[in-house]
Amino acid sequence: MNAHSAPTARLDVQSIKKDFPILDRRVRDDKPLVYLDSAATSQKPLQVLDAERDFYLRHNAAAHRGAHQLAEEATEAYESARQSVAAFLGAQESDIVFTRNATEAINLVAYALSNASATRPGGAPLTLGPGDEILVTEMEHHANLVPWQQLAERTGATLRWATITTEGRLDEASFDRALGERTKLVAVTHQSNVLGTINPVASLASRAHAAGALVLVDAAQSVAHQALDVTELGADFLVFSAHKMLGPNGIGALWGRQELLAEMPPFITGGSMIETVRMDRTTFLPPPQRFEAGVPLAPQAVGLAAAITYLSDLGMTAVEAHEAELTRLTLEGLAGLKGISVVGPVTTEDRGATVSFTVDGIHPHDVGQVLDDQGVAVRTGHHCARPICDRYSIPASTRASFYVYNTPEDVTALIAGIESAQRFFA
Repeated sequence: MNAHSAPTARLDVQSIKKDFPILDRRVRDDKPLVYLDSAATSQKPLQVLDAERDFYLRHNAAAHRGAHQLAEEATEAYESARQSVAAFLGAQESDIVFTRNATEAINLVAYALSNASATRPGGAPLTLGPGDEILVTEMEHHANLVPWQQLAERTGATLRWATITTEGRLDEASFDRALGERTKLVAVTHQSNVLGTINPVASLASRAHAAGALVLVDAAQSVAHQALDVTELGADFLVFSAHKMLGPNGIGALWGRQELLAEMPPFITGGSMIETVRMDRTTFLPPPQRFEAGVPLAPQAVGLAAAITYLSDLGMTAVEAHEAELTRLTLEGLAGLKGISVVGPVTTEDRGATVSFTVDGIHPHDVGQVLDDQGVAVRTGHHCARPICDRYSIPASTRASFYVYNTPEDVTALIAGIESAQRFFA
């Protein structure tokens, strides 16, 4: 079932939870596990685990290598997974590159631009040099910031950034001031992993293109939670990781516009991505194989395809609506407590199911420890987005993030755990 035509019925969460045996675990003195850390990594349903296991049991071989039946089956499974990813994103399968994760996908683009700048100076649109600019935002995950800092150092380009408002929204006036004729690349998160903010990517991309810039979208926090069409977003590149969307660790993907991928030099070289090799020179295959050196991640790709099938059968519209309700309950519950500050938007408008907060007088790590003692698993720290902490002058925050297997009772457990922390440290 295609995610964009999926049903809008409410999720049957109790039935869904049966697919996740880990959620039956007891932790910390026999407390029931309440898992609220899906923004870091999601749990995996049996359907995904079984798909990956079945590959190893029945079809294990090196995809795109060998002429025997197992190799043929492995190749078919791998390329079928590519088709699944493409359909989920409204893309063409030839534009999907498998990577280890979103971080590697971003670095792939950054190093391709770096390599192009070194070998084809002055060529547009993939080269950068002194006087050129890269534009990011203050809410980026380190994975969508540090690679661009490094690219700027390698090429002599200048890194600029748009700021965020007190409410946790992108300051679009700041974005427009930073965007100009020297901007060669805009890199922006679709949904902040700390603030939960969903950025107006289509509008930002339109403005960036008008200025002559390319656009990369970090969709690691959005592709798992809402129906997404790369054509409608208007981006040039988009990245995500499977492990945040019910899929296996160790695989992610880059989507890129075909004409850009065709012009990009490789990031990692070796086997599988070559056309011809001589002792003094090598030519490379076209995308996506050009960017998939080494033995392909076929078992993980199969698991990712199973995760996509699972989400599509639930219906992404239903997933988004379910999470919006949990977010509403969480924001209302936090608003009913004294001494709580939400780091990010305080309404469900244009925000996802990731809620970060601070508790007056209690360090986030201590809040997280008390919650953990209650069996409630949350994330504490800067969440690989330290500039957000600097923006709000906080050392860290506590973050609860929800997914398809969470319930209103999980929200109740979260609020009760925060109250316990307040009493403990009173």
